[in-house]
Amino acid sequence: MRVLHTADWHLGQRFISGHERTEEHRHFLEWLVQTVREQRVEVLVIAGDIFDTGSPSNQALELYYSFLLNMRGTGCRDIVVVGGNHDSPATLNAPARLLRHLRVHVVGCVPDCFEDQVLVLDDADGKPGLVVCAVPFLRDRDVRLSVPGETAEEREARIKQGIADHYARLAAAEQVWQLKELGLPVLATGHLYAAGAAPSDSERTIHVGNLGQITADHFPEVFDYVALGHLHRPQRVGGREHIRYSGSPIPLSFSEIGHPKEVLLLEFVTGKLHTLETLEVPGTRRLIRFHGTLEEVVTGLQAYDNSGFLLPAWADVQIHSELTQLEVADALLKVIQELDRKKVEVLARRHFRLVKLRALGEEEIEEPLTRSLHDFTEREVFEQRLETEPEEGRAELLRTFDELLESL
Repeated sequence: MRVLHTADWHLGQRFISGHERTEEHRHFLEWLVQTVREQRVEVLVIAGDIFDTGSPSNQALELYYSFLLNMRGTGCRDIVVVGGNHDSPATLNAPARLLRHLRVHVVGCVPDCFEDQVLVLDDADGKPGLVVCAVPFLRDRDVRLSVPGETAEEREARIKQGIADHYARLAAAEQVWQLKELGLPVLATGHLYAAGAAPSDSERTIHVGNLGQITADHFPEVFDYVALGHLHRPQRVGGREHIRYSGSPIPLSFSEIGHPKEVLLLEFVTGKLHTLETLEVPGTRRLIRFHGTLEEVVTGLQAYDNSGFLLPAWADVQIHSELTQLEVADALLKVIQELDRKKVEVLARRHFRLVKLRALGEEEIEEPLTRSLHDFTEREVFEQRLETEPEEGRAELLRTFDELLESL
């Protein structure tokens, strides 16, 4: 059985200043269809965050449904889709019964019947060939019951235990262990934040997953592979080869510059994970940074070569200079106006003014002169607001704010 693991598409994402990612996603999905065909993939697993928001645009929905239709022309027999924290369970689940006839299995949230998360997929001979424990993003109500008066530490412990119990309950399901004993491989999905993993700037805080800090040891040994989503950098969990984040297929923030974009190709033989191969996703747009003096930034922008990329690069510019904000802005604007926008477009600009303080003699220190609202996350804005509140209540307010962000 050949399986491909991907996640965190974030269809419909709008980058800084509302820039669309539609063409980047369209190229990725076309490449994915071709890769599934060439690699003879039999099962495709998408581990959450198909969309960037709970109310995806018409363009995002068109990309999703066109992709599912185009997959009919490949040799892939089954597609498994689980919901992420960005996804609306209602949006994903609405066409689930219809899509099931196309062998697209959608689990947008934990179903009313717990065992509906267990999928048994047939092999090429029409016999059971793979068990998938399709676990979506686990919301607070899925893993714990509220206890009046519990402390923050008690709540965190209950969340962590609740997530672990969810996977343990699936592993103990009669259908799972019986088929495992018959020699079928078992794959589990998840959309969470595992302890020790490295996030980037573009993941929204997951209240349940972040507090739970799930480790590799919390996944039962019955799982031959765990396909995870949420973190946008491809990585292992706890050094385990079989517990993986595939990462996002396109860079979703400037912090992801330099990190590979890939999908994971698995092959199961005689009920075990036989091979695991990373397939690099070809990029159609580069995200680049130019940080330094005004002269260094200008030189870098003017000399930039966008060869090999179909779409113009998006640049993040940060200038360190003794000049005033107005002087830097005027000089930079002249350069930007002369740039070939088919090669590079500047989306983010910051100026850090170098100020000499007499008390330090000739030593220079850097002070941020201005910051754009785009430089802050919602959480950072709230943290600044908390500075005016009594210190003993800040931690609880911040945890409550994380829960609010999750519900939105």
